[in-house]
Amino acid sequence: MTFLRVLRGSVWSEIRRAQGLRRPYSVHPQETHQAADRFFTAFLIYGASVSRVLILSAVCFCCYICTGIASSFSSSFGIALDIDGVVLRGSTPIDGSSQALRRLYASDGTLRFPFLFLTNGGGTPESKRASELSRLLEVDISPLQVVQGHSPFKGLVSRFENDLIVAIGKGEPAEVMSEYGFKKVLSMDEYVSYFGDIDPLSQYKTWEVKQISKSITNSKPPDSVPRYNAHRSRVQAAFIVSDPVDWGRDIQVLCDILGSGGLPGEENGAQPSLFFAADDLEYPAAFCRERLGMGAFRLALECIFNRISRNPLQYTSFGKPNPFVFKNAEAILKQLRSRICSNFQNENAFTTLYMIGDNPSVDIIGTEKAGRPWFSILTRTGLFRGEGNHSQFPADLVVDTVEEAIDYILRREGA
Repeated sequence: MTFLRVLRGSVWSEIRRAQGLRRPYSVHPQETHQAADRFFTAFLIYGASVSRVLILSAVCFCCYICTGIASSFSSSFGIALDIDGVVLRGSTPIDGSSQALRRLYASDGTLRFPFLFLTNGGGTPESKRASELSRLLEVDISPLQVVQGHSPFKGLVSRFENDLIVAIGKGEPAEVMSEYGFKKVLSMDEYVSYFGDIDPLSQYKTWEVKQISKSITNSKPPDSVPRYNAHRSRVQAAFIVSDPVDWGRDIQVLCDILGSGGLPGEENGAQPSLFFAADDLEYPAAFCRERLGMGAFRLALECIFNRISRNPLQYTSFGKPNPFVFKNAEAILKQLRSRICSNFQNENAFTTLYMIGDNPSVDIIGTEKAGRPWFSILTRTGLFRGEGNHSQFPADLVVDTVEEAIDYILRREGA
């Protein structure tokens, strides 16, 4: 029996050593113990010949490695993290977020576990946002790992590729849409420049407009080289890419566009399509209190439009908590998993997908709507600061920080 205990310990050590080499997924410790126990049962059945033991141990060990790899793949997991209020507050990393994310990478800086950022924010191309996150969080983030509120707009290119569209919001909304493949894009700033008196308060505004996309400008002023005849071309769709900067002007001009069939000043025509990248009423920022988000702008626009128009406003909102967003995130996590391990097939389902967020009405309810295999984790570093769980939209787990969330996930997965 002493011999058996020693032999069992040796096999156990070898299996654990092999687990450490087999990145990025680890076999659950209980499975490892069970495999070792199966070996010793077989040993007692087949006899105690030393040569037979060595042969049987080699065969069992190889079989375990093969089945272990398969089982580790079948029990794989992925992680989606919100940005504002979870890993960043404004442009400042929340305490422990950088250290937590580094645990998802190998010592050489390569990705060990598939994870991405799932945010309703936006306004810049995913490539630029990835570079910014890499700098702030001190880890290597690829554009594929950044899913913003407007990322689903890519799926609308085939519908509006050659139509005149207007992109609204902070940052570089026109550049975002141009990179997605839309051919005729005007930012709200550029569109307004074609109509001299459309904004009656423009003379009182002293700030400088900087939103003309780099991809559509040249050495001459944009109003002297019109790319499209905005006075004759109807706008087919308006995209709220990010939080609008000039609410008064943007609501006024959107009412003009949407109420005139896409050509301000006209009286007839069906309402052009209207898309919102997200519908957050509030979001955490650098200020001590939450700020009004795109959902608040949508409410203001809808209220005003419905009062002055014969027909109610028609629109489509993307972003969390839309289940489509979580389905899209799952597909991207599978792509990331395939990059980590080329032997992995995309059709293999995840056992668990973790959503780490700070907004119960967006992150948690979105996870609930998406259903299995999503598992919600609520942090207390953003919108939610409660002692217990949220009463209306309870999460599967509540933690203080993203660092605690990552620690829980890795311990739960035996990784």
